[in-house]
Amino acid sequence: MPPKVIFLMADYGHDPTETAIPWQVFQNAGFEVSFATEKGASPQCDEKMLSGWTGTLLGANKAGKKAYGALSTTSPNFQNPLAWNDTSFSLADYDLVFLPGGHEKGVRQIIDSPRVHELLASYFPETKKPSRKSVAAICHGVQVLAMTSTGEGKSVLHDVKTTALPAFMEQGIFHATKLFLGDYYKTYGAGTASVENVIKTKLADKAQFASSLKPSPYVVTIEGPKTQQI
Repeated sequence: MPPKVIFLMADYGHDPTETAIPWQVFQNAGFEVSFATEKGASPQCDEKMLSGWTGTLLGANKAGKKAYGALSTTSPNFQNPLAWNDTSFSLADYDLVFLPGGHEKGVRQIIDSPRVHELLASYFPETKKPSRKSVAAICHGVQVLAMTSTGEGKSVLHDVKTTALPAFMEQGIFHATKLFLGDYYKTYGAGTASVENVIKTKLADKAQFASSLKPSPYVVTIEGPKTQQI
C-alpha cells in the first residue's frame, strides 16, 4: 500500500505554493494524498496570492499557480475533503501529517482550533523514530504545532529543534506593504508577535529555533530518538 499523507487546512487563506507544490511532490512520489478542513468544505487558498496586482507582484510564481490550478481542478480529495471537526476523524492511519503555511487571517481557524490541537497532541508523539510516521510544516504551519500542548501543558515543540518563517522576513514584508495592504501580512494584526517569536516562547531554549538570513528555502530535519520533521 502507498504511504498516506493528510493536509490539515483552514477553509480559506493558505499559501497556494506551500499547498500545491507539496501536493505535487507527494503525488509524484506515489503518496495517497488526503485533505481535511473543519467541516469538510473544499479549501480555498489566499486569492491575493493568485490574482490581481498582489498575485503578480507578491504572489505565487508561475509554477506555484500552475500546481494550484491542477490541485484545485483535478484532485477529488481536495474538492471533497474530510472534516477534522468530526468526532470520528483521526490521524492514526496516516504516515505523514502536513501543515501548509499561509499568512492570511483565515488560517487562524486552524492555528487556534482546540480540535486540531487535540489531534496533533495525540499524533505527534507517534513520530518518534524508529516510527515511520512524520509531521511536516511550512512557515505559519509550524505555529499550529507550537500552540499544541502535551498533557503536561508544554508545547509539542518544547524539546525539539524547529524552524518557521523568520521574523525579519515577516516584519520586512509587512512594513514594505502596509501603506497599500494594511496588516495583511500580520495574521493576528499589526503589533502582534511574529511567528518566530511566538514559537520561541514555546521552546525549552530559543537556540532550538533554526533560522537563515538567506532568501532561499531551507529545511530542518531532526534525526534521533526524538525525531520530528518540521
